[in-house]
Amino acid sequence: MIRRLSRMKKRTSNSGVPVRLIFSGTIIISMLVLAAALTLCSYLYARISLTQQVEQTAHQTTLSLEKQIGHVTSTAQQSVQLLALNDITSMTSTEERLQRIPMLANMMTMNHILSAVYVGYEDGDFFLLRSLENERARERLSAPLTAQYLLQAIDRDPEGRILSKVWGFYDAQFNPIQKDISSDDYAYDPRSRPWYQSAQQSDTLILTSPYVFFTTEEIGATFALRDQKHGAVVGVDASINDLSGFMHALAPSKSVEMALIDQNHWILGHSNPEISLIEHDPRLDAPALRTTLQLANSAFAKLLEQPQRSQHLIAYQANNEDWYGISLPVFQSESQQWQFLYTIPKTALLRNVHANLLNQLLLSLAVISILMIFGWLVGRSISKPLHQLSQEVSALAAFDFSRKIRVSSPVKEINILSSLTDRMALTIHNFQSITDKLAHDPNLERMLEQVSDHLQAITASKAGAVYLFNTESQVMELATQTNLNCPSLIACQSNQWADLEITLNTSLSAEHEHLFLTPLIDRDSKILGVLVLQLPENALANKKSFRRFMDEVSGAAAAAISTRRQFESQQALLDGIIRLLADAIDAKSPYTSGHCERVPELAKLLADAAERSQDGELAQFSMTEYQRREFHIAAWLHDCGKITSPVHVVDKATKLETIYNRIHEVRTRFEVLWRDAEIDYLSGCLNGQSEAALRQKKHARQEQLQSDFAFVAQTNIGGEFMKASDIERLNRIAEQEWMRHFSNRIGLSQEEEQHLPHYPENLPRREPLLANKPEHIENWGERRPPVEFDHPENIWGFDMQLPAQAYNKGELYNLSVKRGTLTEEERFVIQDHMVQTIKMLSSLPFPEELKNVPNIAGNHHEQLDGTGYPRGLKREQLSIQDRILAIADVFEALTAADRPYKVAKTLSESLQILAFMVKDEHLDGALFKLFVDSKAYLDYAKRHLKPEQIDPINPQWLFEIAGLTDTEPMIS
Repeated sequence: MIRRLSRMKKRTSNSGVPVRLIFSGTIIISMLVLAAALTLCSYLYARISLTQQVEQTAHQTTLSLEKQIGHVTSTAQQSVQLLALNDITSMTSTEERLQRIPMLANMMTMNHILSAVYVGYEDGDFFLLRSLENERARERLSAPLTAQYLLQAIDRDPEGRILSKVWGFYDAQFNPIQKDISSDDYAYDPRSRPWYQSAQQSDTLILTSPYVFFTTEEIGATFALRDQKHGAVVGVDASINDLSGFMHALAPSKSVEMALIDQNHWILGHSNPEISLIEHDPRLDAPALRTTLQLANSAFAKLLEQPQRSQHLIAYQANNEDWYGISLPVFQSESQQWQFLYTIPKTALLRNVHANLLNQLLLSLAVISILMIFGWLVGRSISKPLHQLSQEVSALAAFDFSRKIRVSSPVKEINILSSLTDRMALTIHNFQSITDKLAHDPNLERMLEQVSDHLQAITASKAGAVYLFNTESQVMELATQTNLNCPSLIACQSNQWADLEITLNTSLSAEHEHLFLTPLIDRDSKILGVLVLQLPENALANKKSFRRFMDEVSGAAAAAISTRRQFESQQALLDGIIRLLADAIDAKSPYTSGHCERVPELAKLLADAAERSQDGELAQFSMTEYQRREFHIAAWLHDCGKITSPVHVVDKATKLETIYNRIHEVRTRFEVLWRDAEIDYLSGCLNGQSEAALRQKKHARQEQLQSDFAFVAQTNIGGEFMKASDIERLNRIAEQEWMRHFSNRIGLSQEEEQHLPHYPENLPRREPLLANKPEHIENWGERRPPVEFDHPENIWGFDMQLPAQAYNKGELYNLSVKRGTLTEEERFVIQDHMVQTIKMLSSLPFPEELKNVPNIAGNHHEQLDGTGYPRGLKREQLSIQDRILAIADVFEALTAADRPYKVAKTLSESLQILAFMVKDEHLDGALFKLFVDSKAYLDYAKRHLKPEQIDPINPQWLFEIAGLTDTEPMIS
């Protein structure tokens, strides 16, 4: 169980993540995941879209380029076919053929892609008209400014010898500008050219591989067709230079590179006009096309190396860079297979994607930041109630169930949890209160009322009541009820629960619904009563957990009731024993009867006034119920030690009194002396002496004896003060002697014999009239009390001066007491009752709440200046209860009318004595002033003093005597 609690403690520690962080973190992580997913999806989608767009653009460009190439080829084909139908193919001389220059020029004008139109004849004749619109051609041919056409013509004889040749320029109106008929460096034979040979071998139009036109350094191809009728081959040079410009125009960005290549990877066109596609071929000493491998950018070459070159965009690397590219067929013929290459760097393609990605990331971060703040605020709005609720639950974990749990939250579940937690705390608090009341409240009715109220709160009952079973009268007596209209008594025919339940239901259910009854059964299975609750619903009463709970509560309540009754009976027994002891002390002496009863009453009056006071030290004074009972018991037992005090000392009314008043012994001795005076007179008369003189002497002696006895008798009474002259006279009287003839050592007890001297008794013998004899002294012996401060057996802190002997019954010694009737030894015997009080009470096993009873009871003879007894305590060592009891004891003793050794004093006399005692720092001044101001003395006087004792008093005069003139009244 301990290990389980330890594990639970570990699990319920402060480890873990706050819900605020969880909520905010969840939002942030969710947003991060969502943003990452959206960004990634957006990135991938954009990437795919871009690649698809690039692929689509490439296909669209291919279609456009294919249309453009188709336009070029179709135009060239049409031109060749038309030319083949012209009679120029049958003409045999240059002169005839010159007639067709306008037609040929018009053909090139209408089709600007045609740079040259020519005819090759089977005999080697050649006729060519070239357009000079190309500035490169004009420059290369050194054409005049007005020249628009170049004419090249060769005529051969049947043996193939050149008969004539023409190299001339014509203007736009076909007028010759410069004609060089005998150009030696011109010996062109068409029959040796590939286009002628290919056309001769084909019945259809042929297309040569693209090449660089020597004259114009344009890229183009030759279209040729053999005239089936005459055998001449007509041809045109169609320039495809415009395809590069066309591709440049179609390029979506500068980063995109497009190229047109043939089956040999010769570059026919490029989207970048700055890239030269022609190079000088040293072998031919002529310009030639460049291949893809000859370009500085190897993107095209690497693209052509890729193993899978379907008509889809592929990714590859070139120039240490990632590229995307696609290769698409764009033109096919029997001898030609042209491809369109479309490439773009990955960075260029995805530049916008990356920029958008960065923007999305920044936007996501901004949104996340906003949502983080929002999540933090929302999390705070959710976690704050949870945090408050956790603090409240922590208070519950710290066993503080008294707090109201009121946590408000926009979350329904938190409100429900708060409400349930508050209800749980309230239930536990009420159960604690029930336990506390059952365990600590000494008042049975109040305890039952509180238990009933708390049970109603726990069960949400509408009403409740508690009945207690009176076994003597066989009735249920209503102890407490709340909102339940029920009879105060219910007669029962049996003490069995089954019968009692029927009776109670019959008596109560008539006016109330949903009543739940549970018996209060003690340990001996006796029914002490019943708990009644009016539940909110019947279903609750049928729940086993509820019935088990009510059984536990009722069992605890029954045990508490039984304990209270036992406690009350024990308290009653203790109070009875205390009263018995107090009555025994008062009964021991008829002269102090009522003292032990009156002092508690007077002390309570002053204690109640002290609790009401708001001045000085008393403003903070208050007593709990236990402290009041403690004070009450201490007041009743304050003189319990007197049970050990000898009655003849306690009640000693005269100085010579022991067990009896020894004044009669002295009187008898005076009687003896009186008789001796009579004898002396009669003896003198018999001896013949003067009768008158003897009579006078006798009368004088007897008068002296009467006077001396009267003085001794008066001295025996005791008083406030005895003068030194009285003591001297007493000593002179004591010197008179009388003759004792009888032994004082016979007829004695064993203890009395122990006090007699051991020297022989000589009888008759003369003895002093008042004697202090050895047998009058009683020593302590083994009975020496441990009251001296340094006594090893003194465990109570007594600090008293112990007389040299236990008793001194010397007659002269007792009569010489200057104040009162008690000797020093007897006064110690009286004071010893406090020693005995403390010892007796300290030996009792008082419970913790009554532990101060010995001190309160034993300190009422202490004085503020430390001169009191039995411990010599000072002001700071005395509690307010100690000082209250001291005033009550003194005031009761002064006003008591049943003391044999003094006359009862009036109120003014008694309060005056108290004032003097305050002045001498024997009694507490604040309490004395409160005693007077509150008129507690008057309440007491009206109950216990004789009417003649109640006289007017002057408080201000009393305060002046006590030295309290500067103080304000203690009672407002």
